This record gives sequence, C-alpha cells and structure tokens, in this order.
Amino acid sequence: MRAWYLECGPEDVAERAILVGDPGRTDLFAERMEDVRVVAENRGLRTITGSYDGTPVTVCAFGMGAPVAVIVLEELAQLGVRTALRAGTVMTLSPEPLGELIVASGTVRQESTSAGYLAPSFPALPDADLLFTTLVELERRRLPHRVGLVASLDVFYGQMLAKEPHQRPAVASRLSRLADGGAIAVDMETSAILAAARRLEIRAGSVCLGSVDGSNGVRLDDERRVKGEENLAQVALAAIAAPEGELLRAVRERAEAPARPELADGKER
Repeated sequence: MRAWYLECGPEDVAERAILVGDPGRTDLFAERMEDVRVVAENRGLRTITGSYDGTPVTVCAFGMGAPVAVIVLEELAQLGVRTALRAGTVMTLSPEPLGELIVASGTVRQESTSAGYLAPSFPALPDADLLFTTLVELERRRLPHRVGLVASLDVFYGQMLAKEPHQRPAVASRLSRLADGGAIAVDMETSAILAAARRLEIRAGSVCLGSVDGSNGVRLDDERRVKGEENLAQVALAAIAAPEGELLRAVRERAEAPARPELADGKER
C-alpha cells in the first residue's frame, strides 16, 4: 500500500511522527536526528524518517491549512503512525513577548475541517500523556513557554490578520473575544489535527512557536525566530521519542512516595 499524496509506504514511516508546516523546517529536525533519509517529496509534502535517541521518528511537512494537514495525518495513520505531534508557529493573543513555545491544552474549533470528524459539541484535546511529556521536556530545558487554549481558524487574511483597513475592527473584535474566552494563540491547524487524531484513535498533541503578535501583526525578528525554531525542534523530538505512559508513571511515583508530615497549621515540616 502506498499513500495517495505522500507517495510512500508503511516501510517508510515510523510509528511516531511530527507534523510541520514549512517543508524547509524538516531540515532543522534532520540535523538533530540520526540515519535520516528523505522517503517522499510530492506536492511539497516532504517526508523524512530517521531516529532520535534510538527511537524511529518521521517528520512530514503539510504546508498551510487544516484540510491538507488532516490529509497528511490520515495518510500517516493509514501507514501505521500511532502518535503525532504538531510543531509549527502560532499567532499569540496574550501580552507576553514573542518567542515563547505555546503548548495546546485544548482548542477552540473555529475551522471547518474538524466538523468532518467530531460533532461541534465535542472538544478537540491533546493526548494527556503526550501533553505531560512535552511540558516535562520544556521544564527540563528551562525554556519559556505557555500552556492554554489554541483557537484554529480557516481564514488568515480577514480573520487572523487584517489585509485591508476596513477589516481591522472585525479582526480585532474576533481576536479579543477569543482572548477573553481564554485562548492564548490562534493558528489554522491545531484543532483539526487533534479532532482527526481522536477519530483515528492515535495520540496527538501540539507545541508551537509564538511568532506573530495578534494585537499588531508584528513578527518575531529573524534571529529570535531561528533560535525559537531550534528550541521547537529539540523539544518536539524529545517529546515524541519519550516512552509512553510517562504521566501514569509520574502519578504512581507521587502516590507511592511517603507522605510528608504536616504541622497543625497545615505547613510541611
């Protein structure tokens, strides 16, 4: 069996995959992997497979937008992928500085693709174990990051960014409502990837670089973007290669640890 668009077979992909937008970003991952080979490159859907810390990993680029991202996820799942992590960029909605890594704890589904996988009333959430592992790797490296809701939209010019002056009030109002509801960033793919992964019964998560300020459209400067994407690649590879069940292991270790005696005022001794 060969995938329709990816044009590769089950022997070409690992059970764990990272999804990136920019095909050029696959080079950042390749530099940190061993035994890397390009297994397919059709319609800009560049796919490489190698290993990280002894674990086979595939990295696949989908370009931009939820429909193509989910096509890629569907085909990877058909070929045997059981865990997928989105590693891309997002537009931030909170006042913190650009360059931080944004981890999706949940999503706001304002794109249309996810409706083909889940009813509108169902949330699109990351796998809890993969979320935990990603946060552990971020803390281990002491990298600045935020965790929260990521909203995914369909229209870049007109919903996320005002191309014309008359669009500015509507765009600002939409982003403000999302921020008021707790969203910390917006993109075009995360909620669709997580929704499709749930229906496909694979583990999925999302960690992205905050590269654009939603309040003014200012982009991260080149030097900090390069550093940010290097951090993104390192964290994504470490998280995807981590053993499954890390969250359950941590919970069990905490439960089995001796209880700390407390004083009458509730403080630990």
